[in-house]
Amino acid sequence: MRQSCANCLRPKTTCICHLVVAVHSDIDVLILQHPLEVLETKGTARLLHLCLPNSTIAVNEVFGEDIFLSSKDSILLYPITPEDQSLGIAAPPKLNPNVLKNLENIRLISIDGTWRKSRKIIIKNPYLQTLPRLVLQDLPAGQYTIRKARKPHQLSTLEATCAALAQLEMNMQKFEPITQSFTAFNALVASQMQFK
Repeated sequence: MRQSCANCLRPKTTCICHLVVAVHSDIDVLILQHPLEVLETKGTARLLHLCLPNSTIAVNEVFGEDIFLSSKDSILLYPITPEDQSLGIAAPPKLNPNVLKNLENIRLISIDGTWRKSRKIIIKNPYLQTLPRLVLQDLPAGQYTIRKARKPHQLSTLEATCAALAQLEMNMQKFEPITQSFTAFNALVASQMQFK
């Protein structure tokens, strides 16, 4: 039986703990991870969690209400798609621009899973449908080529969350942390290629 690292959950021979670079953000991040992604060696959510001191990772398909309790304003990182309505997913409320004025009062919720698994989490957790969604702007093509994306701008959990944090911080003109986070995350994504 292969031994696994208790921290990154990967086999010890491919441990990624040395790649972890702590990235400071005033924004709390809640990562909702589908159970089938936990041991996915090509996944990036665990690495993201280890890099973000203000993050929490929760694993399930259906989450208890307690995971969503927060005194902060929650924003869901999930695209608004034409298929939403046909799948019974409610249209999200509009994001109040005043929420974006205080980063320390924001909690970003990111879902880790394939598109199908992510939609299941949205459908099975109606609370998520009540949250305003952050729409990512000016996205580059995804760089995490280990996993196939159907479209060029479909990003890994790590890339999408990093882009969201940068976008939110840019609204507050916090340019230095943005630069630091992109530098760190780009290095981590590039380093993942050795496990391809």
